[in-house]
Amino acid sequence: MSDLSAIPTVSFALGGLAARVQSRLRSWDEADFCSRMWRMDHTLWSEQEAPELADRLGWLQLPSRTGGLAEIEEFAAEIRREADRVVLLGMGGSSLAPEVYQAAFGNADGHPELMVLDSTHPAAVRAAAERIDPRRTFFLVASKSGGTIETLSLFRYFWRRLADALDRPGEHFAALTDPGSGLEALAGERGFRRVFSTPPDVGGRYSALTPFGLVPAALIGMDIRRLMGSAAAMAAACGPEVPASRSPGLRLGAVLGEAALAGRDKATYICSPAVAAFGSWVEQLIAESTGKNGTGIVPVAGEPLGGREVYGGDRLFIHLALAGEDPVGQPAALEVLQAAGHPVVRVILDDLYGLGAELFRSEMAVAAAGAVLDINPFDQPDVQFAKDLARRAMSGEGPGVAVDETDAADSEELRLRIGEWAAAVRPGDYVGIQAYLPMDGPASPVLEKLRRSIRDRCRTAVTLGYGPRFLHSTGQLHKGGADNGVFLQIVDDPLSDRAVPVPETGFTFGELIEGQAAGDCQALAARGRRVMRIRLGDDPAGGLEKVVDLVEKAAREGGR
Repeated sequence: MSDLSAIPTVSFALGGLAARVQSRLRSWDEADFCSRMWRMDHTLWSEQEAPELADRLGWLQLPSRTGGLAEIEEFAAEIRREADRVVLLGMGGSSLAPEVYQAAFGNADGHPELMVLDSTHPAAVRAAAERIDPRRTFFLVASKSGGTIETLSLFRYFWRRLADALDRPGEHFAALTDPGSGLEALAGERGFRRVFSTPPDVGGRYSALTPFGLVPAALIGMDIRRLMGSAAAMAAACGPEVPASRSPGLRLGAVLGEAALAGRDKATYICSPAVAAFGSWVEQLIAESTGKNGTGIVPVAGEPLGGREVYGGDRLFIHLALAGEDPVGQPAALEVLQAAGHPVVRVILDDLYGLGAELFRSEMAVAAAGAVLDINPFDQPDVQFAKDLARRAMSGEGPGVAVDETDAADSEELRLRIGEWAAAVRPGDYVGIQAYLPMDGPASPVLEKLRRSIRDRCRTAVTLGYGPRFLHSTGQLHKGGADNGVFLQIVDDPLSDRAVPVPETGFTFGELIEGQAAGDCQALAARGRRVMRIRLGDDPAGGLEKVVDLVEKAAREGGR
């Protein structure tokens, strides 16, 4: 039985959006929208049946699919006795929910710490390898398709390390993948300890409550039954007999969709510290689900709050906070923004397990927002294009689209190019910083400084993504959404790290990330996007400081 009192508290201050949202909810009630969604009626999004539409609604049933929880709990008890650290090798939907769980809950006493590795930057791979003791580390290899190049490359690297140190390395690996995938076959060949089958009718970005999320959650000591109970409470509150006007998921979906239609397409998530990682998860959910067919909602996660003078009329603010936590300055700043006419949604979690409910609410909301925008929220039609260009770049076939590159060491050229780039930013645009650098590396604080500087000087929303991670998140929006993105791709040139090989292949991690960055930049250029590429060389932090100074100067000279 679901405890409806476990549902997080939500309030809406929508201002001029309120009438549009109420009209949408009334139309959904008249169209029996909620019941049809639960019946998996693809005509809510398209009259035509399509792959990744009718067969991608299994997430609706996940809170009631509890049959595999005992197996996961037993497995976690085994690994607890043997490992001090669990390393999850994955990308996108396979890694973002586990990252939320580790960041929010930490690892319980006596349970291993979870480390999520979703970067192919050679420095990041090397740093992860230096942190582990192969004999006390367990690896989760997570890929829905079973063919994700980043995940398989990371697997091959760590397999070699363990094979050099242990007689039976397969005992230290488990696979999370769809039945029949290449990863499932690989796990059998290499003698993996376990294979957890993931549901084929649930897309990667909707998989937080599948084994992709539940296995790592159990390993760090979370109560996965309580998490699923929270999700079940939200599912019941959004059930097929509930009117759209009273459904928490559909209400939020109507707000997201109608805000985008009204020009407030920058859904800005302000999360209190305990649940800050939720922003990256919902960023992928929104961007990859809605950013297509020349439209979309731009999720803005991790951007620090500023004064009302830096925000235009394109924002919708969603505040997610843990009750009792003191998110310094957030409530007061949001009150100011609300008074200035910005719509604000506030969600308060009574405890961290309320994340289960919020994951489900967000999934339903984004699916419903897709219907408002008249798109299929379950496909990702523009992702493969960048992958193909990356493969060409790595194979030496030559670039498909010429892309200019500016060397940060050339101060005069950099000044001219940044001035031209900043001048291209128009009202209603957003800036996407694409950093092909190690996450949490020495350049990260400067990247945050650059983000704030662009936001404040250009008065535009700014997103920050690390490559290749964001290719499985916001990359779809960048190429398939509206032409309102202005992109700054930042790459380094760590020559000492380029020799980190990917075993069983003919390439290194340096060549892999270089090819992915080139393919991504070429894909943006081919779509006619405004993009500038800067190479920082072997001093990323110093090069970025120069970029920050020049952005501020360009904004001043442009009268912003």
